Parts: sequence; structure tokens; C-alpha cells
Amino acid sequence: MSPQLSKPQALGLALWSYGIVMLRTCGRTTIATFLALLLGQKAATVAQRLREWCYEAEAKAGKKRQALDVSTCFAPLLAWVLRLWHGQTLALAIDATTLDNRFAVLALSVVYQGCAIPVAWAIVPQQQTGQWRPHWLRLLRLLRPAIPTDYTVLVLADRGLYARWLFRRIVRLGWHPFLRVRPSYTFRPKGKQRWYRMQSLVPEPGRHWAGSGEAFGTRERRLNCTLVAYWGEDCAEPWCVVTDLPPTTAEVAWYSLRTWCEQGCKVLKRGA
Repeated sequence: MSPQLSKPQALGLALWSYGIVMLRTCGRTTIATFLALLLGQKAATVAQRLREWCYEAEAKAGKKRQALDVSTCFAPLLAWVLRLWHGQTLALAIDATTLDNRFAVLALSVVYQGCAIPVAWAIVPQQQTGQWRPHWLRLLRLLRPAIPTDYTVLVLADRGLYARWLFRRIVRLGWHPFLRVRPSYTFRPKGKQRWYRMQSLVPEPGRHWAGSGEAFGTRERRLNCTLVAYWGEDCAEPWCVVTDLPPTTAEVAWYSLRTWCEQGCKVLKRGA
């Protein structure tokens, strides 16, 4: 899956992966105990091997130890997922989740069958919210070589992550942004002079709307795009999503795929 890994790195990854799959937990002590019984080794020895797998090179025992740059694994990991993929349509979800109010995990995941497979991520101090842009751009760039050019790729994100630079970068990569925005924002349909609050285009539950035009009234934020909106019967407010797809093609229901990455985060935080 990752030919750039050294033999010891590949072995460490294999041990970790096998233990997680068999025990359905990410706990190092539990996995080390299991592997020690299987390999006929001391649990402390196996635990140290698993622990050092994540260390920087200078913190490892031995003279030829190497640090693992996990970002080199992102494209091979996605390529491995796609080798098992059916069809040529792919949905990637962008999401940020916190760990103990100290760190934020910025993750790109393939959404599949109600869950998510993280394929690229960055861990940053939580207070650096305003400095996420270079991380998102780098993660998208790293994944680009793994996706065939004839694939249709949707990139979904919740309204807290919308940014014009993100929309434009996704389009530049040849993919299709599907980014939720706040219903209080404004939109001017093509051929109209008036700006409308997006929520006014779907004024009550059960209503939906789609059309091309300009989003966001201020000139420095203005964006040529398609707006698709829907107010579900059981929702407190409508979904308003901007995309570059034609209004006759885009379906607002596709946005529900993004919620699968939340289930993926719950699974990972519970220790798989």
C-alpha cells in the first residue's frame, strides 16, 4: 500500500493494523498484550516497538532509525482505497474535530456506506483556527495525484469551513466544491438585480430551490456559483450549499454525505 515505507516501518504498521482489526480497539497496551501472546514475545517489548513506531528518529533506539513522515502515505492510502472502488464518482468530506480542547484534527475523508475513511490529516493547536488555510491547501494538493482525472469528485464541507479560497482551489484541482453556507448570506440569481437572503428562497420547510448567480453581496467576497437549497421538515433551518455544478445537475441531498464523516470521528474517538 505504501512502497515508500522501510521494512521496519511496514512491519510496525502491519502489527498495529492487525491488532486493531482483531481486537477492535486502538489501545496500545491491549494490542501489545495480544501480539506478545501471538508472537511469543514479552508484552513490554512489543509495547515499546509500537510506541517507537510513532516517535521521531532521535527518540528511537538504534543508530539507523528513521522518522515516518505520515504525509507521504496519504496519496498511496487513497490510491489503495480507490483500487477497491466501484464507479467513477467520489465524495471527499473536509472536517475539523477537537481533541481535549487542545488540538484540532483537520481531516479529509472518503465517505462510504455511512462512515468515513480518513486519507489525509493534520494536527494543529486548537487556537490556530485562523491558520488552517495552508494545511487544507496542502492536504488537497497531496491527494490530487491519487485520483484519476476521469473521476467526478465532490468535496463537501460544513458551513464553519466555507471560504472563497477553498472553493476556488477545489475547482482548480478539477473537482467540485459542495460547501454549506449560512442561510443568512445573500444571493443574486442570474438575470436579477436584487439580492436575496438565501433563506428567503426556501421560506418554509418542504421547499427547495436551485439556480446560478452570485453569492455574498460584498465585492471582496463575491462568488459566481450555483446555489442549491432545501429546508427539510425536521430541520431548524435550510441547507444552503454553493457549488460549481450546473443547477440542473446538483442535488442538495448530496450534502447529507458529509454527515458520514461525523460518524467516522465518533468511531475513531471511541478507539475504533
